[in-house]
Amino acid sequence: MNGNARPADRKVGRIIGTLLRVGVITAALVAVAGGIWRLAEHGSEAADYAGFRGEPEHLTSVAGILRGVASLRSDAVIQLGALLLIAVPILRVVVSVAAFALERDWLYVAVTVIVLAILMVSLFGGLV
Repeated sequence: MNGNARPADRKVGRIIGTLLRVGVITAALVAVAGGIWRLAEHGSEAADYAGFRGEPEHLTSVAGILRGVASLRSDAVIQLGALLLIAVPILRVVVSVAAFALERDWLYVAVTVIVLAILMVSLFGGLV
């Protein structure tokens, strides 16, 4: 960061930096825990490479993943880690919108909202 940055800018930078670090570490820990759990359950099974099978239906939606986690399914925990990893940069953009709005920097609010809209369309656009 620039040494001439205002205290509010430095505070927002620290908040965003902490959000990114904690988010990525949390996502990694969840995915690794799910992976260890999955290996403990199924690690001794022989792999079946005879045919391609796509993801099970319960792992293709956020609701299905959350239901799987609630049902204590290790594959759903791994997917939850991936979802958390996807959510971290989106949260960073949301925090940036709030920070720019608090500073009343409307140009940056508008640009950041456009970035957020692009992220949302790219993430959920295939669902329509």
